[in-house]
Amino acid sequence: MATDHIRYDVLARDALRGVLRRVLTDAAAHGLPGEHHFFITFLSKADGVKLSPRLLAQYPEEMTIILQHQFWDLVVTEDRFEVGLSFGGVPERLVVPFHAIKSFFDPSVQFGLQFEPSEAIAETPASPKLPAAPAPVGVVAPLPAAPAAESSDDKPEPPASPSEGAEVVRLDRFRKK
Repeated sequence: MATDHIRYDVLARDALRGVLRRVLTDAAAHGLPGEHHFFITFLSKADGVKLSPRLLAQYPEEMTIILQHQFWDLVVTEDRFEVGLSFGGVPERLVVPFHAIKSFFDPSVQFGLQFEPSEAIAETPASPKLPAAPAPVGVVAPLPAAPAAESSDDKPEPPASPSEGAEVVRLDRFRKK
């Protein structure tokens, strides 16, 4: 098998994360248009994630946040986003690097992106000896609903089930072996 010196897997993963960055940047500048809202799942202990000890104790492995009605001070940089949310009536400030994100889903238009969990771990300095991450998984369909940390009292409709004709496409399927 030929060596991939170009690293298409890294380029594709970065491009997919660029979609997240662009969508969040637009939301920070203009708010959420129409019925759009986002479910974002990330690894709680990934390098650079900042959560209060209370939230980390409640979500020790991963956490899903919903950006819909009640969030504030959304700031997006090249490598992370920061947002204010309320959990049980207590305001919190979260910092989430893009490499920590496992999935992004906008149920209003049934669009989602999913990243292999090992990608986020492999990119953290705490785990430098892991092998290179596999190619990202692009999903243009509903993702399975994870237990969500509600960001408001309004509960959005749960995502539709993936059995509605959705197809997960693995980019490595198209590589020559």
